[in-house]
Amino acid sequence: MSSDIGARLKAVRSIYNLSQRELARLAGVTNSTISLIEQNKVSPSIDSLKKVLSGFSMSLITFLTLDLDVEEKVFYAEDELVAFDDNGTTLRLVGAMRKHRALRFLHETYIPGAHSGEKLLSSDGEEAGIVIKGKVELTVGHKVRVLEEGEAYYIDTKTPHRFRNTSDAECVVVSAATPPSF
Repeated sequence: MSSDIGARLKAVRSIYNLSQRELARLAGVTNSTISLIEQNKVSPSIDSLKKVLSGFSMSLITFLTLDLDVEEKVFYAEDELVAFDDNGTTLRLVGAMRKHRALRFLHETYIPGAHSGEKLLSSDGEEAGIVIKGKVELTVGHKVRVLEEGEAYYIDTKTPHRFRNTSDAECVVVSAATPPSF
């Protein structure tokens, strides 16, 4: 394990395919904070480092003991999926630690009322998914449709979009996107 916190943070950020700005936004810190840590110009306190790691939903212990030279995994147990929770939505990412990951593959769970955010999302890529359980309202630009179990979507993610569970039951979606935004 490297004791170089800056290099370790940069390597983990690279594995998650996040820019410094994206990690800063997810962690609720400034972009310069991430930059200074990665350049070893500041030594973060434990609390500061935990806050930065919250952008990955990663514990301090995992961060410090993560083997960054591991052979690429092929199979993943349920507890090996990295989970992100926000707005009543749980996103579980397959292969989060793969080096040079070119695909974001998610198992998404939306509790009643959950959504992907107040603002519409947009990025540079494509995304496709299928509703495995329940219903989800998908807004893509000016188009809005409630997708039910078994229905799917395929979108250009440059078009602003949002997912929202407007039903009173849990919704599960499995999706894939390129490039991997986290």
